[in-house]
Amino acid sequence: MAPSPALTADQAHARLHELTVIDVRTPGEYASGHLPGAHNIPLDHLDVALPALKTAADRGDLLIVCASGARSAQACRRLAEQGITAATLDGGTSAWTQFGHDTHRPAGTRTPWAMDRQVRLAAGSLVLTGLVAGQRWNAARWLSAGVAGGLVFSALTDTCGMAKLLAKLPHNQPRATDLEDTLAALAG
Repeated sequence: MAPSPALTADQAHARLHELTVIDVRTPGEYASGHLPGAHNIPLDHLDVALPALKTAADRGDLLIVCASGARSAQACRRLAEQGITAATLDGGTSAWTQFGHDTHRPAGTRTPWAMDRQVRLAAGSLVLTGLVAGQRWNAARWLSAGVAGGLVFSALTDTCGMAKLLAKLPHNQPRATDLEDTLAALAG
């Protein structure tokens, strides 16, 4: 299977009017700022969205977006397995904003923390807990060692198990009506 095409932020900006943009970040990350016109379908819900994405891809080109490009590349591979062609945004929304392109935020929503910030808080808290508890119970230090090993594995494999766990928390889940409306808009 050929790798998914990637568009730079400037290429995507120039073609934005002709692309259907799918943001695979969590709803919290999406609410913190997304490409204009982007639809939010979290990576964990991609399989449910396949029929709507197939319909949208039949009408025009899909651009899959995340924060850095890693999750969108994963989504593109999953879509390709289903015969759906999609491009990824090289560098994700980080590159998009770095090049000075505008992002949109839903009106009236508070900005939740980005997933990388949630991971840093959880990992740091677990390491600190392991070290503090290790002062009294030596075995508690294994908690810190386990988190450190997980961070090394995460860096080497460009995956993040902790982010996958945190994405399942209620504040990182789309409301059912939001996902249903998004899928209806893509299928319609």
